[in-house]
Amino acid sequence: MSTERVPDHRAVVLPEWVDYNGHMSEAFYVLVFGHATDAMMIETGMDEPYRKRSGCSLYTAEAHVRYLRELPEGAELTVRTRVLGVDAKKARLVHEMYEGGPGGGEAAPVATTELLMIHVDQQAGRAAPFAETVRERLASLVEAAPEWAGRSIVPVPEV
Repeated sequence: MSTERVPDHRAVVLPEWVDYNGHMSEAFYVLVFGHATDAMMIETGMDEPYRKRSGCSLYTAEAHVRYLRELPEGAELTVRTRVLGVDAKKARLVHEMYEGGPGGGEAAPVATTELLMIHVDQQAGRAAPFAETVRERLASLVEAAPEWAGRSIVPVPEV
C-alpha cells in the first residue's frame, strides 16, 4: 500500500445547490464527487492532452453513494479520494466528503461514494488498456479500503 495519495478536492456549497428541504440536493453531492474524479484523472495522467492524444477516457460503470449528513449553503467541503485497486482496464476508487476546510475538519464523512471506473477507447466504444504510465501511477496510489467500502444497499422487507 502507498503512503502517497491523491490530493484532496475542495468545494463550497453554492446557493443553487440547495433544494426545497434547505440543504444540498443529492445531485450536487454527485457533482462534487465527479469533480473529485476529474482531479484524480489529472493527477494520474489522464488529463485533456492524454484524452485527445489517446482517444481514451475514464467512464463510471457503477457507483454507490451514501448520503450521511445534510450540508447547508456555504459549507466548505473537502473530498478525500482513495484508489482501491487497478487492473489493465479498470480502477476502483472511493471518495469521502467532509465538511470543513483543509484536512476535512470532522472525523466522520458527510457522504461517500464507491466507483468502478472503466478506461474506454471512445472511438471503438469499448474498454481499452490503460497507458502503462497511467496504470503504474494509479497502482502507486492504491490504499486500503475503508470499512464501509464493498457494501450493498440494505434490502427493505416486502409488504
